[in-house]
Amino acid sequence: MIKTDTQLQADVMAELQWDPQINASHIGVQVSDGVITLSGHVTDFNQKWAAEHAALRVAGVQAIAIEINVELPWPDKRSDSDISGAAAHALQLVGALKGHTIKVMVENGWITLSGDVEWDFQRRTATRLLRHLTGVTGVSCEIALRSKLVSTAIKEEVEAALKRRAIHDIDSITVSISGPDVILGGTVHSWSERALANHAAAGMPGVRNVIDKIAVLI
Repeated sequence: MIKTDTQLQADVMAELQWDPQINASHIGVQVSDGVITLSGHVTDFNQKWAAEHAALRVAGVQAIAIEINVELPWPDKRSDSDISGAAAHALQLVGALKGHTIKVMVENGWITLSGDVEWDFQRRTATRLLRHLTGVTGVSCEIALRSKLVSTAIKEEVEAALKRRAIHDIDSITVSISGPDVILGGTVHSWSERALANHAAAGMPGVRNVIDKIAVLI
């Protein structure tokens, strides 16, 4: 059943209000032909991130535009140097990131991460960790993966990982290799299955990027 824009708007608003991470009282939801626009403001970056992902969980959503501003309350405002120091310290405490050089740059509360690591999960760990820091208005990840030779065996490993996750549309997902990149194609019937497929591919050693060409059939 295809949802109307009015139904989508109601479902997205309900999902935002249901998520305990989000104060949805200052978030507006507009819908046009299945495209969701979130506007308004929140008091920390993690709420903005959570709002985006809450909207993606709603069946029928085709795309999302984010126009939410992060308006920090006065007690949470910090200088860029304070945020930079706190971010660097937080990264040093994570065992999975020890031995790797991740550089932190902060401008107007927005963190940009650079450097390189061996695994994609390390990039995601760093980003997830820092979006919770007080005073942060955004996080951009420009961390590169150290390239390793990717053989055709990776294709088999990715397909095996997809099967372990019991993805319903496993037979509709294609996996191909281009150098150190994994290309996912085909179709699934939910955003959650698409996310699981991406997670499975990104977890393989030597994979630099996951190029997601999976279509979500609504």
